[in-house]
Amino acid sequence: QAQLVESGGGLVQPGGSLRLSCTVSGITFSMYHMAWHRQAPGKQRELIASITSSGMANYQDSMKGRLTISRDNAKNTVFLQLNSLEPEDTAVYYCKAIHKLKPTTTHWGQGTQVTVSS
Repeated sequence: QAQLVESGGGLVQPGGSLRLSCTVSGITFSMYHMAWHRQAPGKQRELIASITSSGMANYQDSMKGRLTISRDNAKNTVFLQLNSLEPEDTAVYYCKAIHKLKPTTTHWGQGTQVTVSS
């Protein structure tokens, strides 16, 4: 049974940084592309970054230039470095696993809250 556990969220001041982690168990991590999504209050969940099983990263425009996605296949973990955070970045951040051969096979974490406020 797949389990994705996010951590690293919290309260940060505007301009600050956070590093989120998502540790995966119960699936073969190297067979999955990974992605980070976020959902702000009253808004739809949106994709912000993804990384292929081989480590190729892709970023959506909403936070481009302010985040870095990476993965450590030996630790079954994907990371999201968030920089220059703004109050508008306040959201629940979710990680998602997408099977690289069967893209309809996906798994979600429970999310971690990021709050940007002074």
